[in-house]
Amino acid sequence: MGTLLKPAHIDLPASPRPGQRPDPNHADCRGVASVLSRVGDKWSVFVIMMLGDGPKRFNELKRMINGISQRMLTLTLRGLERDGLVTRTIFPTIPPRVDYELTDLGRGLSRPVEALGKWAMEHLAQIEAARTRFDKRGEH
Repeated sequence: MGTLLKPAHIDLPASPRPGQRPDPNHADCRGVASVLSRVGDKWSVFVIMMLGDGPKRFNELKRMINGISQRMLTLTLRGLERDGLVTRTIFPTIPPRVDYELTDLGRGLSRPVEALGKWAMEHLAQIEAARTRFDKRGEH
């Protein structure tokens, strides 16, 4: 007996219906959910980890993050910049040089992100074993 998950099960908390007052105990849920969706995105996590030891150029980041497309890296950096986690500095050279760097806010986030990455590496074998057991259960 499995659980069927549909996209409807992963939506952000719903806005109140017309005429319905928002629950004051959960007023910040949508805001927090939007922040967590940014910092919990796998590409954002990789970018934050790669920028943890200092500024990098776009192509440097692209080489360091295996599997990310140019478009996805551009979108990820733009989103992180919008959220105040990354700064973009353009140097007036020919061709122009652009560096990306964590802000103070981004550096504060890099600590828990690195801890999460370390935890994932330390427990990868256990998680893979659990997945294998679960998948075998579903074969019956």
